[in-house]
Amino acid sequence: MRILFIGPSRIGDAVLASGLLNHLTASYPAARFTVACGEVAAPLFEDLPGLEELIGMRKQPNAGHWWQLWKHVVTKRWSMVVDVRRSVVPWVVLTSRRAVMPATSLDAEHSVVSFARTLDLQDIPPSPKLWIGSVQTKAAAGLIPTGGPVLAIGPTANWIGKTWRAEHFLEVVSRLTSTSDHESDAIAPGARIAVFGAGPERSLAQPIIDAIPAEQCVDLVGKVDLLTAAACLQRCSLYIGNDSGLMHIAAASGVPTLGLFGPSRPERYAPWGSNSSWVQTRETLEEMVARPGYDPNATDTLMDSLTVDGVVGAASRLWRRNEGEAAGV
Repeated sequence: MRILFIGPSRIGDAVLASGLLNHLTASYPAARFTVACGEVAAPLFEDLPGLEELIGMRKQPNAGHWWQLWKHVVTKRWSMVVDVRRSVVPWVVLTSRRAVMPATSLDAEHSVVSFARTLDLQDIPPSPKLWIGSVQTKAAAGLIPTGGPVLAIGPTANWIGKTWRAEHFLEVVSRLTSTSDHESDAIAPGARIAVFGAGPERSLAQPIIDAIPAEQCVDLVGKVDLLTAAACLQRCSLYIGNDSGLMHIAAASGVPTLGLFGPSRPERYAPWGSNSSWVQTRETLEEMVARPGYDPNATDTLMDSLTVDGVVGAASRLWRRNEGEAAGV
């Protein structure tokens, strides 16, 4: 049995759709899978059970990437084609069954639920899943050795408008990890701080890395691949970060995750799972867009109405909710 899964192009969406793929591998354990998705997201599926081929797609002019994919897969007969991109491919290859994600305009519906509609699983949407191998697990143990709690932060994002200022992250870190008897917000006194982010985003994280004492800072920005980052996050006690693909990796890894939202929709893109939470700026996305002269390509951060007090309070509540699992590695 051969199954072709056509997945999202972006990392965050690929994580949110991964539960659907996990459902398929569990339902058809003997199947051989071909996964086609965005080039940057493809590494997430390297250790998928039953993986026969992984196709990383790079966007090309005039939808040339779809033409290339069709040429690659048309020579095989498929038992099932599952497509969350709503492409033409399922209709122009030989297959016994097609499952295509239906169109939706429900901005208030979480993406996990929307992806689940592809297989009519919206009433019991499968949670995101990461396939982390022994190589990544071993590497993570070397990067974050055993020895007390680790607070992970993700101060970057793929758009400057979604990034909370570095000085705010630093203040949150200081308050949550303070060893002072006078700091009532300290939930993890003296904890190490693991800083995550992609290599091209390093300039956003560098002020934070420079300000944290070297013996307390675990600098992972641009230094680990996606699955090793996930394995590192599994060794952390709490994650706080901007709305990004990394935030979704954190939630899927199982670490208690607090997402910071501003010019995006938490009702659709909040970190998924019972051990996750989110906070949002006072202004909604609609209110930001309605500002006179709003230009998404020329804006600075749009996160300034999110307060440090609000994030510290939300982080403390999430910590206490997961206190039994937040003791460190």
